[in-house]
Amino acid sequence: MTLELFLLLAAALFSTGLFGALTQQSVVMLMMGLELMLGGLIVAAAAVWRYVSPTAADGQVLVVVAVTVMAVEMAVGFAVVTALFRAREVDMTDMAAELRE
Repeated sequence: MTLELFLLLAAALFSTGLFGALTQQSVVMLMMGLELMLGGLIVAAAAVWRYVSPTAADGQVLVVVAVTVMAVEMAVGFAVVTALFRAREVDMTDMAAELRE
């Protein structure tokens, strides 16, 4: 596969995630959109590193660290959303905005 195809895949993932993050009101769907956007960025970074420096493992290590941080961040985010839902049955972004007060 060529670099252009990987970047096209990354752009498709990012734009799908952006559309999902901007159009959904559910907190879980918003987080899924953000996850897709981060996945697109990771695919693009991995593809660029693969084609710029295929023998160095620096890019692969950075991608693995990014995926690990992304998984931890999503686990913490889902834990917060679950706690909010159990405490106050808040599952939409407009209801969560009222918690600032």
